[in-house]
Amino acid sequence: MPTEPESPGSALPPGQSTAGSGRARPPAQAVRRHALRTAPGLAAGRLAPMLSGGLPVPSGDSTPDWLEPAMAANGIGSFDWDIRRDVLEGDQRACTIMGLDAAEKSRFDRTSASFLALLHPEDSPVVRRRVERAVAELGQCGAYYRTVGPNGAMRAVRFRGRVLADAFGRASRMVGFVWDATVELHKRDRADRMALLREERSRFIKEAARALSEAVTVRDVARVFTELPLPGLPPDGLVLASFEAGRVQMLGASGYRPDELAVWDRSVLPAAHPAAEALRNRAPVFIASRDEYRERYAEVWEPTSRTGRSSWAFLPLVASGRAIGVCVVSFDDDRELDADERTLLSTLGGLVAQSLARARLHDAEHELAAGLQRVMLPRTVPSVPGVSTAVRYLAAGSGLQIGGDWYDVVPLPGGHVGLVIGDVQGHDVHAAGIMGQLRIALRAYAAEGHPPAAVMARASRFLADLDTDHFATCTYAEVNVDYGVVYAVRAGHLDPLVRRADGTASVVPVAGGLPLGIAPDEEYRVTRFSLDPGETVLLCTDGLVEARGMDLDDGIARLTSALAGPLDGHAAQARDPLEGLADRIASQAADDSEREDDIALLLLRWDGPEGGLAAQQLRRRIGQADLARISEVRAELRDALRRWGVAELVDTAELLASELVTNAIRHTDRDAMFTARLYREPVADGGRARLRVEVEDESDLWPTRRTPGEQASSGRGLMLVEALADGWGVEPRGSGKRMWFELTATPAA
Repeated sequence: MPTEPESPGSALPPGQSTAGSGRARPPAQAVRRHALRTAPGLAAGRLAPMLSGGLPVPSGDSTPDWLEPAMAANGIGSFDWDIRRDVLEGDQRACTIMGLDAAEKSRFDRTSASFLALLHPEDSPVVRRRVERAVAELGQCGAYYRTVGPNGAMRAVRFRGRVLADAFGRASRMVGFVWDATVELHKRDRADRMALLREERSRFIKEAARALSEAVTVRDVARVFTELPLPGLPPDGLVLASFEAGRVQMLGASGYRPDELAVWDRSVLPAAHPAAEALRNRAPVFIASRDEYRERYAEVWEPTSRTGRSSWAFLPLVASGRAIGVCVVSFDDDRELDADERTLLSTLGGLVAQSLARARLHDAEHELAAGLQRVMLPRTVPSVPGVSTAVRYLAAGSGLQIGGDWYDVVPLPGGHVGLVIGDVQGHDVHAAGIMGQLRIALRAYAAEGHPPAAVMARASRFLADLDTDHFATCTYAEVNVDYGVVYAVRAGHLDPLVRRADGTASVVPVAGGLPLGIAPDEEYRVTRFSLDPGETVLLCTDGLVEARGMDLDDGIARLTSALAGPLDGHAAQARDPLEGLADRIASQAADDSEREDDIALLLLRWDGPEGGLAAQQLRRRIGQADLARISEVRAELRDALRRWGVAELVDTAELLASELVTNAIRHTDRDAMFTARLYREPVADGGRARLRVEVEDESDLWPTRRTPGEQASSGRGLMLVEALADGWGVEPRGSGKRMWFELTATPAA
């Protein structure tokens, strides 16, 4: 079979005209202000091959008698496209369907390129591709396309055509039908819009469920609900209200004025109200118009009529079988909601109900925890002259935010102050209950005047007697407000830190013992250190220095750096810089996302007396059986004399004071009161300093001066006093006596 030259119509390039070139073009299509040439006999003479599926017919012009009436009755037009000559012909119905008038016919050149150029920009490439494929494959094609009439009206046309071949098998003609598809296309567009709307609503439900699941508190739920964009249902107003004991509480709203909601807030909901009906029946109530509202709920129509809304949806919030609230969705026009819209709103109501129930439980638990924590911790820190304090408590970021950490500031006899910081094992309500009992017990022991070691030992025995299987770490420090001396005891807890007067900070090692409650008979050692005026001691729990990804040493180093940082001078003008320092340390811990434990923080700054000088008097009570207290009094006397500027008297004063106190304790069955005072003469009289030490007891038995032998181990106390003191004596009191001695310091040059 000889090879024929390729048909020009088999490779139609997009958008190019074939006029004069013999190249193929797409089928003729109606466009704005153009017309097809009318060919009345087109259907009768040239569509028979298409209708017969390509089979031969008796005559080229013969066609069934019913074809033309059938096409006319159904409004179907026909077209014929000569691919070789690129000439497009159509009958009168085809022109009418495409909306072409006589004026436009004279401007249309009947080529396929002119039709492609005039089609809707979105439809032209689709039609071109389908026609090119049909021409190349000698097949069929069809498509929708849109035209715009002279008045701007959009018209949709559908065509169906088939390519016919010549004797050599090359594409020669395309013949086919066209008919008006505007209604059909609108149905398809509406179906597309509904499918898109259903997709948007499905996405909305997913996003609403995610947002509501992330809402933690009731306020969060109200905020999320009132900000939800309902797809296809733009509301004019949204209201979320809870329902308890027959009363309504407004939780959140949008689109409503405050005075519109104030009518119902905290009020008893009338039984005739649609919201009450929704709660009673646990089913949504939909109202399509104002007339329907007035007719169905006339008793409550008057306050509602002033809102200007025209349709409503009242959605009951049901959780665990109990109605807990209601959502109100209102619109500013009459609206009869269809089944899909009602399903969407009902689903939203279910999501809000579950989220609100969870949030109410969360708020109740945390209110309980916060109240319990407030009861357990001191409501206020007592003010003690000579010192300034600042406290902070930060709950952990999860759970009930309650635990066993505590702090306390205890005023002590003699004007001193006790500092307590502790942490009971565990992070729950049980630990908090134990903490409350232990705090009260430790406070009582300290307030009774027991020394620090005895306070800690008694607290440990108390916790062990509770038999809770819990232990606690604790640091207790007694601060001598007169001289800035600190006596610290540590039971498995962190060492204190001190910020010095020069701005540096460091850890103060304190002798440690076992945590409280582990060994009831544990004896604790006391560590003594001193503060200068303006220096600050810090006590804290381990939540401040421990976290995931940070070991204890790094945490203490970071805390030391925060404590040593410069104080805010501007803040000092408005409030105590100690508060700013506490905020700085607490904020650093609050910003740590890895923190898992509570934090208790206690800062004390020793201000000292006015002028920055220590008070020149030391007064202490010494228990009759508390021999260890004698050593503490000697140490305090040494510190006092150094602060008073008479350090040369330290050795002698310490020796003689020890003798007097020991004599009073050993030879009486009562406590002793130790007092040391420093007196200064006027500069004109020489400016000498005179130290007077007194020891009072309630015994009427006067001391006797003895002369012991060389081998005697005691009995030299009064001899030493007589030999070393500048003066001494014994004075009677109303009950008991007072022994004293005086030492004179050399005046400064």
